[in-house]
Amino acid sequence: MKSFLLAFVLLALASSLASAFDPRPLQDFCVAIDEPKSAVFLNGKFCKDPKLAKAGDFYFSVKMPGDTNNPVAARIDFAPYGQNPPHTHPRATEILVLLEGTLLVGFVTSNPNHTLISKVLNKGDVFVFAIGLIHFQFNIGKANALAFAGLSSQNPGVITIADAVFGSNPPINPDFLAKAFQLNVKVVKDLQAKF
Repeated sequence: MKSFLLAFVLLALASSLASAFDPRPLQDFCVAIDEPKSAVFLNGKFCKDPKLAKAGDFYFSVKMPGDTNNPVAARIDFAPYGQNPPHTHPRATEILVLLEGTLLVGFVTSNPNHTLISKVLNKGDVFVFAIGLIHFQFNIGKANALAFAGLSSQNPGVITIADAVFGSNPPINPDFLAKAFQLNVKVVKDLQAKF
């Protein structure tokens, strides 16, 4: 009986330790705040004291275009032929809603197939990028495009593929990258110098 109980307890502990996921929020919301001195620390984040929250903390107007050179945003403004280069969110699924313009979007499935799943989106279209898959958006139109992205995690993370590979600090050995990507070493060194 003791060995059965011990085995049951060990199995319960092992299964609970192996259950890794994005935890549910411990509060209703977390309004990001730049100044930690006037913040409360909730669920691993510095947040505005919930008692001081106002409607303006949850409001954003989309009437004015944003910066088309921004690296990460919930509102994504694409200049003509602008792009959000291949990237991945290791901890979140992304849903993209196109409000203006025309985008070519897509993602690549994992090993071994590497199947490209792509679609041209028009105003009002929605597309979902599964968690962890490399995906992109490209404005194929001659006018600006406007999209909103929502992510399924409080901390989705983002890894821009070219930045990570060719812009790592310290740099990845160029001989290795040349062999991995079947490129000339000079090409790899040139790419690393750009990042």
